[in-house]
Amino acid sequence: MTEVKRPREAPDGVESIKKQRTLMDFFGAKNVEVRKRESEEKAGDAKETVTTEQEARSEEVETTVVSNLSAKEVFREHLKPHEAALLSLELETMDDTWFAKLKDEFSKPYFLKLKEFVTEQQKNCTVFPPPSDIYSWSRLTPFNGVRVVVIGQDPYHNFNQAHGLAFSVKPPTMAPPSLKNIYKELKEHNYADFVVDNRSGDLTNWAEQGVLLLNTCLTVRAHNANSHSKRGWEQFTKRVVQLLIQDRKRTGKPLGFLLWGSNAINLVQGILGGSAENILVLKSVHPSPLSASRGFFGNNHFRKMNDWLYDQNETMIDWSVVKGKTLKEVEKKNLVLDI
Repeated sequence: MTEVKRPREAPDGVESIKKQRTLMDFFGAKNVEVRKRESEEKAGDAKETVTTEQEARSEEVETTVVSNLSAKEVFREHLKPHEAALLSLELETMDDTWFAKLKDEFSKPYFLKLKEFVTEQQKNCTVFPPPSDIYSWSRLTPFNGVRVVVIGQDPYHNFNQAHGLAFSVKPPTMAPPSLKNIYKELKEHNYADFVVDNRSGDLTNWAEQGVLLLNTCLTVRAHNANSHSKRGWEQFTKRVVQLLIQDRKRTGKPLGFLLWGSNAINLVQGILGGSAENILVLKSVHPSPLSASRGFFGNNHFRKMNDWLYDQNETMIDWSVVKGKTLKEVEKKNLVLDI
């Protein structure tokens, strides 16, 4: 009888181990494959992230480069050669903050026509103020620093007078009649310790404290009053006032106006419209000898403006014009302001 050979049985546990190994090999291979795929995906994600970050940094650099360009540089790049020549004064002498606000005006036909006229006048006759002083008001009182606005009309038209600030004259020029009356009002009805010195007519100290001394016409031919009026300056300076009012209404920053004479009153009221809590308007006749006695003297504008600024938690204006002199009351109050 032939004996049928039986397959050899594995010892106890051996078969189980084989099954486990087989399963482990199977799933292990799968796990290796999964891990490999995950690794590849992570590498892809990392590469994509790096690329995205690089692109973001590139865009950031480009944005930074553009933002680092001043408004003047960007504006200049889009000018034709003859326009760049006409607007060289604005590009070279106007304060950057004002330029950024007013740049849209410079490319308008009315302004280019105005500059053609002024440039021609400067070539053929004497024009005041000197070119470098036409926009001195912008440099002495940058846009965000304006707290009080005084509106004048025409620049002084004699030598060594006009220097870009309304009512102000270059030293050592004596104070003109209207400015003498301003000094008189300051001394007699506002601050008793105001020192009157008619040999000093330079109001730069006011401008540096945030008083914008703006004439509605910015140039004039020598010895010929109003010779550059109605040529475009009035439209331009009206825009200056518009921008200030719009900004202060939006931001809530205090802004005061000292309006002397119908021209100044009509200009601002036409722009301002209704009242605003953070804007003060004080009105009277002009300080000219022809009208000062009819309401300028005794208007107390300088004290009223300072009291209002103080209530707004703003430093008061020291209206002194003589070097080394100060208004003691103003100096004392400014020391205790919560700013």
